[in-house]
Amino acid sequence: MELSLKTFIESLSIFVLYGLLFTLVGSILGVKATSFLAIFGAAGIAIGLALQGSLANFAGGVLILVFKPFKVGDLIYVNSNLGFVKNIDILYTRIKTFDGRIITMPNGNVANSDVDNRTMDPLRRIDLKLKFAFDIKMETIRPIILKALKAHPIVEKDPEPDVWLDEIGESEIRVTARCWVKSEDYWPTYWEQLEAVKSSLDKQGIETPIPRRIIYQGGEYKTSESLPKQKN
Repeated sequence: MELSLKTFIESLSIFVLYGLLFTLVGSILGVKATSFLAIFGAAGIAIGLALQGSLANFAGGVLILVFKPFKVGDLIYVNSNLGFVKNIDILYTRIKTFDGRIITMPNGNVANSDVDNRTMDPLRRIDLKLKFAFDIKMETIRPIILKALKAHPIVEKDPEPDVWLDEIGESEIRVTARCWVKSEDYWPTYWEQLEAVKSSLDKQGIETPIPRRIIYQGGEYKTSESLPKQKN
């Protein structure tokens, strides 16, 4: 049985079995079944009015199990929380964040929220955002970055890694380097690729851009690099 469904059924069974136990003990003591029906009916109405939110959470749990936007073990981002799904009860869903916190969320809120499931698809794309000076040519940096990306042993060959000029900023050009990996390997590979690209660029003497300003003074202008340094 799927783990998500197993935990849900276990939680639901507790309530159902307690109800059956209460009925069974009452019948042994001689309480008539019609009396139980009247008690359960009145209690159902009272509980329903008092626990409208809990009933919404129960319905949300059923929707989650039926439509399966996520399951136990998935990495999801929901309601500004990112973590792995630990269990799905009849009323609440619990996730564990990367720093070890357990976050409990009502199923009703989760079912009515946008859920970003980051492990449902087997592959994820890594995007590295890089910045370079204006005088750096794409023909120079593209092969360096691609070589670094392709050298990683678990990077997917199809789709292949690629490098593109993404944006021209005020003081630099912005480049995006992309590659695909298995979803469970995303974060370790992200950090490793970032370090590999940085190391390859350093070996070729390519540095990050330094912001420059032009200061006009008496009809002339000087760049911030040519101004005399101030003493502390």
